[in-house]
Parts: sequence; structure tokens; C-alpha cells
Amino acid sequence: MTLGGLALAVGILVDDATVTIENIERHMGLGEKLEDAILKGAGEIALPALVSTFCICIVFIPMFFLSGVAHYLFVPFAEAVVFAVIASYVLSRTLVPTLVMWFERHNQKSEKDGHVTFWVRPFVAFQHAFERGFDRFRSSYRGLLGTILNHRGVFAVAFLAFCAGSWGLVPFLGQDFFPSVDAGTFRLHVRAATGTRVEETANLVDQVEATIRRQIPANELQGIVDNIGLPVSGINLSYSDSGVSGPADADITVALQKNHGPTAGYIRQLRLSLHQQFPGVIFYFLPADITTQTINFGLPAPLDIQVTGRDLAADQKVAADLAEKIRRVRGAVDVRIQQPDDLQRLQFSVDRTKASGIGLTEQQVASSVLLSLSGSGQVQPSYWLDITTGVQYLVNIRAPEYRLESLAALQSVPISASTPGTANGQILSNLASVSRITSQPIYSHYNIIPVVDIYGGVANRDLGGVLSDIKPIIAQAEKTLPRGVSIIIRGQALTMSTSFFGLAIGLMMSIALIYLLLVVNFQSWLDPFIILTALTGALAGVIWGLHITSTTLSVPAMMGAIMCMGVATANSVLVVTFARQRLAEGMDPVRAAWEAGQHSFASGLDDCSGNDYRHATNGTRSR
Repeated sequence: MTLGGLALAVGILVDDATVTIENIERHMGLGEKLEDAILKGAGEIALPALVSTFCICIVFIPMFFLSGVAHYLFVPFAEAVVFAVIASYVLSRTLVPTLVMWFERHNQKSEKDGHVTFWVRPFVAFQHAFERGFDRFRSSYRGLLGTILNHRGVFAVAFLAFCAGSWGLVPFLGQDFFPSVDAGTFRLHVRAATGTRVEETANLVDQVEATIRRQIPANELQGIVDNIGLPVSGINLSYSDSGVSGPADADITVALQKNHGPTAGYIRQLRLSLHQQFPGVIFYFLPADITTQTINFGLPAPLDIQVTGRDLAADQKVAADLAEKIRRVRGAVDVRIQQPDDLQRLQFSVDRTKASGIGLTEQQVASSVLLSLSGSGQVQPSYWLDITTGVQYLVNIRAPEYRLESLAALQSVPISASTPGTANGQILSNLASVSRITSQPIYSHYNIIPVVDIYGGVANRDLGGVLSDIKPIIAQAEKTLPRGVSIIIRGQALTMSTSFFGLAIGLMMSIALIYLLLVVNFQSWLDPFIILTALTGALAGVIWGLHITSTTLSVPAMMGAIMCMGVATANSVLVVTFARQRLAEGMDPVRAAWEAGQHSFASGLDDCSGNDYRHATNGTRSR
């Protein structure tokens, strides 16, 4: 982000030095000595440039009102711009005039010699051609500005009406937290029916992979990686964001070649074809690139609607109804419940009265069952030390799987108190009853309270539009919620809303601070208001630029708009300062405005004669 801030500030950095050099050149064109021209040229714009620099710095105050990950992403951007602009101001007031002195003296010697090196001649010719074209363009602007000043009332009304009407396009721009990124890779999560064996899941993944290869041309496909079932260790599972719950889950990562078609197009085709070919199987696409993963804050989708409450059955019912309604929202895709409740389980209820009658506790009964099913590593870990290498190995002892192939075999598991000669003759069926239940393969908590997450993605529509359609559905569902159940929106959607709100509040504060700063500088309440009117045109240009390019309103787009406001304010400060100087010299207001406009258009423009002014304004001198 710091490099992005420097890239955005390059134009301002060049402009500071350019304005200084152009103003020095203007004084030299008036016949002043080199030293006097440098002192006057740099001194005249020192205060206006300082005020402009402060204006650019102030407009980045909204960045510090962001919260969460957005704060850490975009505050370095703002800091890079602010520090670069301040450094540019210092150098343009000190180093640039010094270099002008050195180069002008050297240039004067070269001009006296009348000799130009042959390899420099093409550049000199290009410069002369550019200056001739620029002079013609400047003359056209001069005439246009004069015409506008002659009809300034009509133009002001039309311009302000256009700027106000441009705000009508804002609802049609759409809102996204961050622009979409085509990284040339995507991740597909496959979830078969809960309880599917891993070999059946592998067979399903092979069929899905074949479908992917049919959809994507072979010359665009770089590779496919499949991860089936649970990771090997709990550490790997903790870093997984796909929500794997057992052997029925699989992740498919697809990498494309450099010259590939749009990734979003392939995802859209696969989303349609996979649901048609494999009914009953859940498919959803996960964030694959580092940018999307970062702005999702580790979540597997930009939309996260949490149903919280201590009654999991009520949470599941509310989440199922809500997810069904969200699936009908235009642009909402891959809507699913992260914690399904369809896992088949066998529940053993220990009769504590019987167990205590023979000296057993419920913990001892559970430990005996775990010893047979999971092994001694779950109950009483033991290690074997290799004395030759000094490495110890975990030894896990358990009953063979083929010995526990049926429910009857499971009920015949021997129960022991782990004490020789004590209650060794009992079996599980004598102490516990068995029943079939369904439960969640995944349990999630937020601040200790159990939650059920409804995840969803966005396709062919902006995130803000989808969120605006989901909020009324949530508001309607909240009216009939069971007691103790609540619905909360989290994830990227929440961060986008809070970021936009923070930027809006900070932007209004920035405008107020800029206005007060300009009031102090100009000792006037009217001049700062004139300067701030330039912001209406700048914002209208931003709106139309986003509309024409079909770009949604996002935090980076708002950062560009903020930068544009700073630059517009800085340029307006120079125009008004130059106009005030001409008014102080006795010029009439219209001519002062005309020359100020030319000065802002090209700071090196020489003083125009009265004949030029009268020609540009059709021979009239309006007051």
C-alpha cells in the first residue's frame, strides 16, 4: 500500500517542482535578473503551496477513521502520501530553486556558444513542436475562458446543476469493499452427503475433476490439486477455512496458465454445470488469492450471517429458513450453512445407577469405549523409547476395525475400571442404551455463545446491492425469532459498511478543516467558499468516471476521490491567490479571474496585453 501511495502522489510531487520552475520562468520572462526571479518566483507561491500541501494532507484524515483490517491496509497508504507531499514541498522550496540557479547559468553559457550537440537536436526539435502545439491549445483555452466569463451567470447555473444531477448516478454505481481480482486460480469445495466414506468421496472428486477439464481448455489449465477428507493434524485443520467436517469433504484447487480466459467466467460455468450433474452434492467456491483472503479476514465468503443462541436446534431452524430466502436474492451465490445438522451418530446413554452398582463411573465407561474405537492414545498415551537414536514414539493400541463391524459387536465391547480384578466381566450393552441421532459435524462459538453461520458469495452484482436486499429479509426474520436467538451480519459486508461510514464522517470533517484553514489563510469567508466549489466539479468527474467505466464504488475508489479533492483544492488555492494579487494591483474582477485561470492552466504564461484580453472576450471589458 505504501508503493501505491507513492504512485498516486507522483503527479503532485512533479507538480510542486513544476509550479516553482514555471513561476520563476515567468519572472525571468519579464526581464528580471536570475537571482531576483528565483527569489520572487519561489517566494510568491511559498504560502499558497503550503496551504495546498496542508489541504492534501487533511483530506487523508478519513483513512484514520477506518477500523479492523481496513485500518491496517489503508493507513500506510495515507501516511505514504502525506509524508511524500510534505517532503516534496520542502524540496521544491529549497533544492529546486538552487538547481534552477545552476542550470540557468549553464544554459546561458550554452546559448552564448550557440552550439547544440547533435544527439540533443531531436529532443530540441520535439520540444519546439510540443511548445507550438501547446501554444495553440493555450490560445483556444484563452478564448474559451473569455467566452465563459462573458456568460458567467448562465455557465455557473448550468455547471452547478450538472454537478448536482451527477449525484443521481451514485445509487447505480454499486458498492464493493475492494475491486475483484483475477489471480488465475480458484478453489472449489465439494461436500457429499454427510457420512460418505473417503473412497466414495475420492470417486466423486474424480468425476468433478473430469468436468473441470471439459470446461477449461487444456492449454489454459496449469494444474489441479485435490485435498480429500480431514487434514492429518489438528494444527492443519485450524488453518483451514473451507469448513471440512469429515471424509465427505474435499477441496479442489485449480491453477490456470498466464494467458487464460476470465476466471469468473469459468466459475460461473462450473457453478451451473456441477449442480446439474451432481444433484444432492454441495459445491461452493472459496477465496483463492491472497487479496480476497485478506479482505475476507480468514472467512470463506464475503457474506457471513451469524445466528447466535444457546438453543442449537432453534438456531438451525432459523438459519435454514433464512438461507432459503437469501438464495432467492439476485447476485447471492454459494449460500450454505457452515454447520449442517445431518451427521448420523450413535448415542450411548450410560445408566449411572447400574454402573455405580458395580463400581464404575461414566468416565471409565467412556474411556473403555474410546480404548476400543480410537486407541490408547486417546485414553492413556504411552511411548516407546528407541535407545539407539534417543527418539521416542507414540504407541497406540486399539481393537481391529474388522472386529467392530456391527452394532452388536460394538455393544459387546468389554468395560473395565483399568484396575486388575475389578469389574472386568461387563460389556457395554449391560451398562448403556444406544439410540440414533443427528448432530452437527462442526461446532462454532463466538464469545462462548454457539453460532450457526450462513455463508454466501456474490456474482454478477455488487456486494452492496446484495447486502441491501438481504437486510430487509433479516429485519423480517428478527420479528419472529425465538427467545434468546439473534442475527448478526459479519465479514466483509460489515467491514464495507463501517468503512464507508467512517470515510464519509472523516470526509466531512476534512472539508470543514480545510475551510477553516483557508479562512485563516485568506482572512475571508467568501474566498474559501469559492475554492470549495471546485470540489463539486471534482466529485462529479469522479462519479461520471466510475459510471462510464462500469466501476463500483469501493474503498480504493473513495481514496482516489479523496486524493482528487485534495488536488482540486490545491489548484483552486493557487487560482484564488493569483486572482487576489491581480485585484490588489488594480485589475477589474473579470480580468483578474481571466488571468488567474490562464496562470493555473500554465504557470509560465506571460502577462497578456489588454489587446489579447479584449480579443479573447469579444472586445468587451465586463465588470
